[in-house]
Amino acid sequence: MSTPAHTEGRPTQAGSHVTDRLVEANGRYAAKFTDPGMDARPVLKVAVVACMDARLDLHAALGLDLGDCHTIRNAGGVVTDDVIRSLTISQRALETRGVVLIHHTNCGLESLTEEFRQDLEAEVGQRPTWAVESFRDVEQDVRQSMQRVRTSPFLLHTDDVRGFVFDVKTGALTEIDPA
Repeated sequence: MSTPAHTEGRPTQAGSHVTDRLVEANGRYAAKFTDPGMDARPVLKVAVVACMDARLDLHAALGLDLGDCHTIRNAGGVVTDDVIRSLTISQRALETRGVVLIHHTNCGLESLTEEFRQDLEAEVGQRPTWAVESFRDVEQDVRQSMQRVRTSPFLLHTDDVRGFVFDVKTGALTEIDPA
């Protein structure tokens, strides 16, 4: 069992002040924390895949409480092999059935290209094993993500897969027709 993180007496590195602030906040949280007695299985039996963008407060935007869903986040909210891995575990081991995909307006991936990988390779001397998964059309990328979920041989439940675009200016979701 690991012990709580402490920072007293430890020199800080540049940028670690944010981490120190987070650890201090956790100390306050833990002091008031009581075990909610929840199971790892989401109450609503749904997994939400969304972008990691800091402007998306998914629980608030979707009216979710702690324990309602599994949340899987990455750059762009795209369905990658690792997202399929997480969804497979979510469905096969933890009994989720529905999948909700959420991309958003003004996503940073809309301005990147695969040149990003080439630049990284030139800088560090090693080619990344992952694709950037950038896109120009957010709605089309939601469709592609829905298709990746629906055609995965590893997922048991692919009949309840819905995709949306979250508008970062209004907070509203727009459902994307998979066709």
